[in-house]
Amino acid sequence: MEEKKCPLTNTCNFSGGRPIMADLPYPPLQVKERNRAYADLLSVDYCGSVSEMSAITQYINNENRLSIEMCGTAKTLLGIAMAEMIHLQKLGELICLLGGQVDFTAKMRNGRRRMWTPEYLNIPGNVQKMLMADIEAERAAISQYEAHMRVIEDCHVNAVLARIIQDEEYHIMLLNIMRGNC
Repeated sequence: MEEKKCPLTNTCNFSGGRPIMADLPYPPLQVKERNRAYADLLSVDYCGSVSEMSAITQYINNENRLSIEMCGTAKTLLGIAMAEMIHLQKLGELICLLGGQVDFTAKMRNGRRRMWTPEYLNIPGNVQKMLMADIEAERAAISQYEAHMRVIEDCHVNAVLARIIQDEEYHIMLLNIMRGNC
């Protein structure tokens, strides 16, 4: 007698998912004046190797890989990815306000341009290493934002970057808690 096979199903329900971020408002998206150099700096935060685009993709990949066996962790990673999407949107708007283009190309100080690629991602094989890679990526993003804030002399842009940093710090705290629970 042939064994009847049941379809495999992911029972992790993601409906009602929300961005996981600090419970603080964002400053208005405005700039003192157009500044292509600042727009180019933000393009690196938007889609460089350390960027919101990389963070979103890495979190979604990890969420997909964990959703069947670790639903709670997967839901948290999806919520963090949603927050990173908001960061991407805000950076894109600032880039446009500054007179730059949103084209998934990071404009480097040396004049080189590099289109975003999944080669930027760190995709480890186990949960602990995934979470550690996410923590390291958040720390690198904070460091990069802080470096850009030292160069950018626009209080409006820097206020948005400082607010994004608060979310990234919150994400690190959550990821560390998840690491301790795995």
